[in-house]
Amino acid sequence: MKIYGDTNSGNCLKVKWLCDHLALPYTWVDIDTLKGETRTPEFLKRNSAGQVPVVEFDDGRTLAQSNAIIRYLARGSDLIPADAFAAAKMDEWLFWEQYNHEPYIAVCRFQMVYLGKSASDLDPDKVKRGYTALARMEHHLAMTRFLAGEAASLADVALLAYTRLAHQGGFHLEGYAAVQRWIGEAEQALGLAPVR
Repeated sequence: MKIYGDTNSGNCLKVKWLCDHLALPYTWVDIDTLKGETRTPEFLKRNSAGQVPVVEFDDGRTLAQSNAIIRYLARGSDLIPADAFAAAKMDEWLFWEQYNHEPYIAVCRFQMVYLGKSASDLDPDKVKRGYTALARMEHHLAMTRFLAGEAASLADVALLAYTRLAHQGGFHLEGYAAVQRWIGEAEQALGLAPVR
């Protein structure tokens, strides 16, 4: 399969990390989103939404949306709990990540890293909501090792992508001891080098 993605995107890295962790063979096709490479007619044939990541399978079928991709690729692995309710709790975090975490933490990071904004130029509401997301994670992770229980799951893959880079979006993780502990354990579980 081919993964069309941008290695600066946490959503794309989720797919790469999963494939590396599960030893799934793939070819990475680098897409520069800032140069408009997701807007070409060729790319739009793969994903009419014009977003990365997109996976193209050997039979020509394509799949977009990072959490849908990792959910599909991880079927049958230990990253999806065998218990149906635990798997549903994992999915709960996957949906929450895209609606309550990524739109704030990832967007602030994008504005600082790619658009050159300073932390003082960020939308205060986005910053507030980003900290609200981190506070929810802190509260939950103070009671459990990983997001969906005592073993790493796709919930951890999904939320690690931008949480470990939150500082690049102006978010300070001091005072979030459980989140910091989880970042280290999730990186270790996935075989990732700690982020700097």
